[in-house]
Amino acid sequence: MTDQNIPSLPIRVILDTDIGSDVDDCLALAFLLGSPEVRIEAITCVYGDVALRGRMVRKLLTLAGRDDVPVLLGSAVTLTGSREIFWAGHEGVGLLGPDDPGADPDGEHATDAIVRLVMADPGAIHLLAVGPLTNVALALRREPRLAQNLAGLTIMGGAIRGPWDGDVRPAEHNVLCDPEAAAVVLASGAPIGLVPLDVTTTVAIRTDGVDRLRANRTPFHDAVADQVARYPRFARTGATFLHDPLAAALLLRPDLATWHDLRVEVETAGRLTTGMTVARRPAAEAPATARVALGLDRDAVERFVLDRIIAPVSLA
Repeated sequence: MTDQNIPSLPIRVILDTDIGSDVDDCLALAFLLGSPEVRIEAITCVYGDVALRGRMVRKLLTLAGRDDVPVLLGSAVTLTGSREIFWAGHEGVGLLGPDDPGADPDGEHATDAIVRLVMADPGAIHLLAVGPLTNVALALRREPRLAQNLAGLTIMGGAIRGPWDGDVRPAEHNVLCDPEAAAVVLASGAPIGLVPLDVTTTVAIRTDGVDRLRANRTPFHDAVADQVARYPRFARTGATFLHDPLAAALLLRPDLATWHDLRVEVETAGRLTTGMTVARRPAAEAPATARVALGLDRDAVERFVLDRIIAPVSLA
């Protein structure tokens, strides 16, 4: 990618998140809040206990002094309603108190907000989807023109090639949680930038990064550092992957990755391979569905992400 592919300023973003099960959503939010060129239009919550996820987002925004950002609740169930919801059980632990408020449960639905914001200003809004793609699929079904009116749709999801953690995984979590929704989104014709496990598992936050967070001595950075330290992978190994912050970083700096136009489809019916993303070179009869990040300037990305996460929070 060249400089002409870098988004113009300000970068207006809707963050669609399943914050809580992995600390990377929390870090992605910290990255966006520490990026002065980003204007967060809304944060939408998806999958499982969305009310609890909304409380987590609202608490972090309050600690950051950013109560101006709308927080909206989306779909708690999958697109078909037939998939079991994965719930790790540690969501909100160490962050939420019994009196911490969340999003209005009777407020505007996340799907409606996504459609309203994008269609009100065609070509201006980037959608950053770092959880299961249920809200995005529902929005596309409600308003198919959404695909052509997005400035971009950056997705953390999928796995294209090989082994991670010494184990060959046919499916990545966000896609596996709602493969039917992922299939709808990838077939939509939206300008998709897909950030898969191939690159997200090459970048991490380590103990020194958490120490840098704590050194800021603000309630927000202390809370983020505590969430990282509590996350089971980090507590066990002293490091955890920057899945979602990497997707956010590549929205701002796509030049830090090597991209390939591929036709990416999702297996929804396999007995052993449900949720698998199948990628192939595009052809006339099977055009590309996404631009996929498969190479990375790892050191530069880690520096960029960590510097933004520890930066002072940007005000609206």
